[in-house]
Amino acid sequence: MSKDRGHIISKVEAGSIAEELEIEAGDRLLTINGKEIRDVLDFLFYSGDDEIEIEVMKPDGEVWALEIEKDFYEEIGIEFGNPILDDAKHCHNNCIFCFIDQLPKGMRQSLYFKDDDSRLSFLQGNYVTLTNVKDQDLDRMIEYQLSPVNVSIHTTNPELRKQMLNNRFAGDILSRLKKLTDNRIEVNGQIVLVPGVNDGAELDRTLSDLSKIGPNLVSVAAVPVGMTKFREGLALLTLYDQKSASDLIDQVTQWQVKFLEQRGNRFIHLSDEFYLTAKREVPTYEAYEGFRQLENGVGLIRKFGTEVSSALEQVPSMPNKESANALLPMVTVDLVTGTLAGDFMASLAEAIMKRLPNLELRVHPIVNRFFGDTITVAGLVTGADLFETLKSKQNLNWVLMPEAMLKSEETVFLDDWTVADLSEKLEAEVIPVKVEGQALIDQLIDLIQKAST
Repeated sequence: MSKDRGHIISKVEAGSIAEELEIEAGDRLLTINGKEIRDVLDFLFYSGDDEIEIEVMKPDGEVWALEIEKDFYEEIGIEFGNPILDDAKHCHNNCIFCFIDQLPKGMRQSLYFKDDDSRLSFLQGNYVTLTNVKDQDLDRMIEYQLSPVNVSIHTTNPELRKQMLNNRFAGDILSRLKKLTDNRIEVNGQIVLVPGVNDGAELDRTLSDLSKIGPNLVSVAAVPVGMTKFREGLALLTLYDQKSASDLIDQVTQWQVKFLEQRGNRFIHLSDEFYLTAKREVPTYEAYEGFRQLENGVGLIRKFGTEVSSALEQVPSMPNKESANALLPMVTVDLVTGTLAGDFMASLAEAIMKRLPNLELRVHPIVNRFFGDTITVAGLVTGADLFETLKSKQNLNWVLMPEAMLKSEETVFLDDWTVADLSEKLEAEVIPVKVEGQALIDQLIDLIQKAST
C-alpha cells in the first residue's frame, strides 16, 4: 500500500478520543466507514456518526482499523495541516470591483490568491459567488446540510451580473439561491454596491427578486466598493460621497419598512461605511437583529459603542478629575483607527475619559498612504502608516490598536510589519485589542493600574 495515501494528521488534541487510541501526529487518515476522504466536508460528515470505523496508517506503513463509539458529532480530536484537505478553488471571475486586483506589487504571495470555494464559506465564513460550483457540488452541500453559506450576490439581473463578474456563467444566481434555501440551507447574502452600476433601480430589482425567496435567505448586507490607488487598466468606477450615501440610506430604509411588514425582519442591512460617509446616525442596536453581518462591517459601530457604554457602567465613578489624580497618576494612552471612524472614536474617547478622569485618551485617525487615502477603514491600515503618523507624537507609552489590523491569529500587518517592529521603532508598547467594548475598557483599566504600581 502506498505510504502517500490519505491525509497527514498534524495534531492530536490532548485528552481526545484520538489520543486514547494512540493516534499520533504524522499518522495518515485513510478512510472513515470504508469511505475515502476527499476533503474536510467528507471528514466532518462521516465522522459525525456515533459509531464509526477509521483506518489510520502509521509512518512505517502499518494500517490500524479502529472502532469508535461516541456521541453524535463529537469530535475525535485530530487536525490536519491543510484545513480543507484539498486545494482551495481559485476564483474564475474577474469582478470589476475586485480588491485583490488593486493590490500593489511586492506583498506576500498569499494575499494575491483569489478563492471562491464553497467549503471555505461554510468553514470560515468566506463569501462565494457560486459561479464555479457544479450541480453535484450543490447536491453535496444539500446532502451534508452545510449551513449557513455566505453568497456574493451583487445583483439578480443576469446580464448585469455577468458583466460585473466578467463571467458568462454568472447569470443564474436566483435559481441557485432557491435550490439551496428550498433544501433547508441558510444563506447570508452580500452585495458590493458600485455607484451607477448596481444601485438605484438595479438595487430595487435585486431586493424585489430576493424578497421572493423564502426565509432561509436570512439576511443581505450591502457594502460600498473599495478603491485603492492601484487601478491602472481597471474599470473606471466612482466612490460613494455624502449625498449618494445618504440617498442610498433613504432607499434601503424604505425597503426595510416593507420587509418588516412582509418578513418580520429588516432583511437588508447597510455597512457602517455608508452611515459614516453620509454623516448620519447608525441604526439602533435592535435594528441589527442579531448582528449576523458583522464580518461585512454591518453594525460594528453600534455594537462596539453599546459594549463600551455597558462596560463603563460597571466602572466605579470618581467625583472629579482632582480626586482621581489624588488616588492615581494621570495616564496617557494613544488609540489608532481608520479615518472613517475617527470622529466616532473621538466621541467615544470623551465618554471614556469622563468615567476614567485620570486617563488621557488620544485618538489618531490613520491616513492610508499604502493603499491610498480613499481606503478609510481600520482593517486595511498598515504598520508603516501607523509609524508615519505616530513617530512625531510626544509622550508615547501605550498604543492600542484594533486586532482587525492584523493577519488572523498573528501579529503581522498587511505590509509585513509586525507589532514588535512597530513597538521597537516607536519606543512604545503597541497592544492589539479585540474589537469589543469590554476588551477595550479592561485594557485601559489594566494600564491605569500598571501605571500606579
